[in-house]
Amino acid sequence: MTDAIVVEGLVKRYGATTALDGVDLTVAEGSVLGLLGPNGAGKTTVVRILTTLLLADEGRAEVVGLDVVRDADDVRASIGLTGQYAAVDEYLTGFENLEMVGRLYHLPRGEARARAGELLERFDLTDAAGRPAKTYSGGMRRRLDIAASLINRPRVLFLDEPTTGLDPRSRLAMWEFIAELADGGTTILLTTQYLEEADRLADRMVVIDRGRVIARGTGDELKAQVGGQRLEFTLARAVDLVEAGERLRPLAVDQPRSDEQSRRLSLPVRGGTEVLAEALRRLEGSGVEVLDVGLRRPDLDDVFLTLTGHAAEDVPAADETATDPVPAAGGSR
Repeated sequence: MTDAIVVEGLVKRYGATTALDGVDLTVAEGSVLGLLGPNGAGKTTVVRILTTLLLADEGRAEVVGLDVVRDADDVRASIGLTGQYAAVDEYLTGFENLEMVGRLYHLPRGEARARAGELLERFDLTDAAGRPAKTYSGGMRRRLDIAASLINRPRVLFLDEPTTGLDPRSRLAMWEFIAELADGGTTILLTTQYLEEADRLADRMVVIDRGRVIARGTGDELKAQVGGQRLEFTLARAVDLVEAGERLRPLAVDQPRSDEQSRRLSLPVRGGTEVLAEALRRLEGSGVEVLDVGLRRPDLDDVFLTLTGHAAEDVPAADETATDPVPAAGGSR
């Protein structure tokens, strides 16, 4: 299987801040790569470079065998991009938005109109085709935005946090659309902070933090790096978290984690029900009231916290806010 995206040693600096520090990754043709990381990790910077919107300071990148600097115009003609926020014209109708994008890709008017109709039907927007986009819900705008990125039948689609700001129902619907695109053979690079999203959609994942790749593999491979199981307690009182943690610490293979707001205590452990029984025995007579307890396998949230040491809601770094000269557009979106 050939690689649709190849990235080697990408470096991007904003003054004294290094947004990307030697990023390497590949995406096989027809597959989905999940690029995971907190705000400011460098995900959007990678996407901007791959879509020719930003120039790297060092390194090289190819999309469908085309150099993103030397062959920028041809790259733009081969890709689709959906950014973090829906880029639709609020005063045009859904149909007009798609027709306009088709014309920007130099499609003949008849083909642009036919393609707009096809995509409106595919994304369940036919009934709203004649309404201004400003009357659309957030989920409808997101669907229209992705439809626009597909107007030229791109070989590679970049989805930069496509479900940001959507309610749970709209997010699930968007996951279904993305899965359909992947099943149809479109190569997709998906950036996300939603670990469940990556676990559900991506064939492989790359975890990036502070501009560096810190892990890569399938969801199961990344979970295996954490290992073991989690013993989780929900207590009646947050004040008892310290007492419970001290009593249960000898059973943990790593530092326990507690959350006062949810009154939860989580311990990485080895073993099965015997560890659970021992934990309950250690809490006997302590005055700690347990509302719920259980054993579970590590998920991608555990993986992320283990690998990065922090949650995915950190303060954005320079790469999320800084701007750089953008190469001249050549009929791309």
